[in-house]
Amino acid sequence: MEEFNLHLTGDIHAITAANNLVAAAIDARMFHELTQSDQALYNRLVPSVNGVRKFSDIQIRRLQKLGINKTDPMALTKEEVNAFVRLDIDPGTITWQRVLDTNDRFLRKITIGQSATEKGFSRTAQFDITVSSEIMAVLALADGLDDMKKRFGRMVVASSKKGQPVTADDLGVTGALAVLMKDTVKPNLMQTLEGTPVFVHAGPFANIAHGNSSVLADKIALKLVGKDGFVVTEAGFGADIGMEKFFNIKCRYSGLRPHVVVLVATVRALKMHGGGPAVTAGVPLPKEYTEENLQLVAKGCSNLNKQIQNARMFGVPVVVAVNAFKTDTKAELALVVQHAKEAGAFDAVECTHWAEGGKGALALARAVQRASQAPNNFRFLYNVELPIVDKIRLIAQQVYGARDIELLPEAQEKVALYTKQGFGNLPICMAKTHLSLSHDPEQKGAPTGFVLPIRDIRASVGAGFLYPLVGTMSTMPGLPTRPCFYDIDLDPVSGEVNGLF
Repeated sequence: MEEFNLHLTGDIHAITAANNLVAAAIDARMFHELTQSDQALYNRLVPSVNGVRKFSDIQIRRLQKLGINKTDPMALTKEEVNAFVRLDIDPGTITWQRVLDTNDRFLRKITIGQSATEKGFSRTAQFDITVSSEIMAVLALADGLDDMKKRFGRMVVASSKKGQPVTADDLGVTGALAVLMKDTVKPNLMQTLEGTPVFVHAGPFANIAHGNSSVLADKIALKLVGKDGFVVTEAGFGADIGMEKFFNIKCRYSGLRPHVVVLVATVRALKMHGGGPAVTAGVPLPKEYTEENLQLVAKGCSNLNKQIQNARMFGVPVVVAVNAFKTDTKAELALVVQHAKEAGAFDAVECTHWAEGGKGALALARAVQRASQAPNNFRFLYNVELPIVDKIRLIAQQVYGARDIELLPEAQEKVALYTKQGFGNLPICMAKTHLSLSHDPEQKGAPTGFVLPIRDIRASVGAGFLYPLVGTMSTMPGLPTRPCFYDIDLDPVSGEVNGLF
């Protein structure tokens, strides 16, 4: 468990290194273009080695992209040399940030390039947490090394001053990324406390990315269990986010189709959706969550009902797993089971696996087994060929319950830009709070009639989706007043790690 929560096989470090290589390449390229002539750039980008000049493979791809069908470096005209050496990145359009796997709030906004050696070419930038890197999302959606490498090449890091997308391939860094990431495509095989095999692979952010484990892990697991076996794969955050993205993004790219949705519910969460008091980390729970309150549970089931409807909208049978806490009463648990069945769940089952391990989830397993034999008419929510705005509106209205959407000026500009750049047919990955079906974390239950504001839209072209920003998203966590590092220590004699849990 310590290894799992520390470095494991180093995937996170490889992603950090690969991401920051791209960031370094962007700034270095801008610096060199600003300080050198076309010919000087060309001489350095295509140097003479032992009297021979030769384009690398990735440079040939750039020439082909520019419509220059030449392989002899001496044959390019001045105009072609200019087009080849000048990415002409507009600094205001750079979307690629540096990352770090440490919660450091003071890196949320920084100034880079302040050394005298950078000759005054400074700009404002930021660090994000490593899991928010597009490289993590690419790893999770790739189905092998070749596909991963192609996705790396398509990653858009900025636009040129003429409005053309600038990719990792344009920077010449794709092959190096593949080398840094070559071992990360292998899923990490672990096990539960009872010995059940588990693949741990990839962890893309569940708001600005799709929040699902890797396609590769799913495919390998399916191969291992055989045609009669079962693979359970997780989608992060609430079903309105994780499940919707699992269906519309992950299933679309993987070609896999789920047999059953297991929707996890707790009495405590439903009480919150029923109007229970706010919960603050580190502060004891209000009594409403530890004492029987059937009225709060019943009211909060409106959220569960909506999530069941959402799952059924995709044509997949739903089994509700009611995850029991020791403070839940039999009446509360029975009420949730009753509401779930009335809302259209194939079955709803009380689960005590936290206390009893696998034994406490036997009834759930049997329910899933039965549900897997039920009719399954899986379908996507939208056709990717629809206009960007129409796809966003469908998700907002059908999944969240919104009346309509409102695109703020910046989002409107991005719709026009991405459509012009040829990215309008990508799936949509909504970056929204997980604390409500709406954009407002305070709106619990199943709100309706609201207008969903879209602040901005960004593109993860390599991963293969556009992500509209609904409200403000923090991509770099900060440390609290008392971080958990106060309790973590290493016994130098035994090598045992203490206080990690």
